Amino acid sequence: MDHQTSNFYSIKPLGSGLGYRDKWFNELFRNTQSQPDFLEITADHYIEAPDWKIRELDALLEKFTIIPHALDLSLGSADGIDMNYLEKLADLIHKINPPYWSEHLAFTKANGRELGHLAPLPYSIEAIDVVAKNIETTRQLIPVPLILENITYGIKMHEAEMDEASFLSKTFETAGCGWLLDVTNLYINSINHNFDLDEFLRNAPTEKVVQLHYVGFSTKDDGQLIDDHGSDVPPEIRNLLKEVLKITPAKGAILERDENLPSFEKIIHEIDITRKTGQSFRRWD
Repeated sequence: MDHQTSNFYSIKPLGSGLGYRDKWFNELFRNTQSQPDFLEITADHYIEAPDWKIRELDALLEKFTIIPHALDLSLGSADGIDMNYLEKLADLIHKINPPYWSEHLAFTKANGRELGHLAPLPYSIEAIDVVAKNIETTRQLIPVPLILENITYGIKMHEAEMDEASFLSKTFETAGCGWLLDVTNLYINSINHNFDLDEFLRNAPTEKVVQLHYVGFSTKDDGQLIDDHGSDVPPEIRNLLKEVLKITPAKGAILERDENLPSFEKIIHEIDITRKTGQSFRRWD
C-alpha cells in the first residue's frame, strides 16, 4: 500500500455534510439545533475571490471542517497541468488545511482550449498514465491527499481497453488516490447506459471510497437522466446511498444542491437522513 493511499485510513470520520452555497451562510450560523457535520466548497469560487468571499471562508473555517472541491485542474488532459491555476489552487488548499481535497476524473481542456464541461476519459492505459503524471505534478504543490470523482458521460466507450470499474481501480492504484463516489452520477450512468449497479459495485474498487456525493436528478423527454443538482433526493438515490454506505469505508457524504434551492430546514432534513444511515453502518457517530 503506497503512502498516499495509507493516508486515507488515518482520516477521522466526517459524517453527513453539505455542499456550501452562499444562500446557506446565515442559516449555518443562526441554526443551533441541527447542522451539517462538515462542508464542501467549490474551490474555484474562492480563487481570486473578492474580499467579502474570503471573509466568508474565514468565518466558515472557524466552525466547520471544509473540503475543497476543484473543477478545472483537468487532470485527464494530455496537455498537462495549467501551472498558474495550480499555484492559485495550492494557495487556497494551504489556507484551508483540509484532511483531503477532491477533483474530477475527467478533463476540461484540450489542445489549449477550454471545453466548458467535464469530459470523460477513454478507459485506457494511456489515459491512466496521463492522469498519474498530472497528479504527480499536482502533488509537488499540493501534498494533501487527493480523491477523484466519477462523472456522468453521454457517450459509452465501446472500444475501451477495459470497463469503467477496472479503469477506476487501475487509476486509483497507479495515482495513489482515493475515490469520491458520486452516487447520483453512478445511478444516472447505470440508467442511461443500461448496466447493472450490483455488478458494477462488486467489481469497482469500493475499498478506495473516502467520500460520497448525492442529490436528485431530472429526466429529459427522451428518458435520459440529467445530473442537474436541482432536485430532492429520490428513493432510488437513497437506496443506492444506503447500499454504498453499507459496503464502503466512506468518511463522509455531501449533499450537493445548486438549483431550485429549498428551505434550509429541508436541506437539514436530507442531511439528517443520511447521518442516520451512516450511523446505522457505523461509518460515523
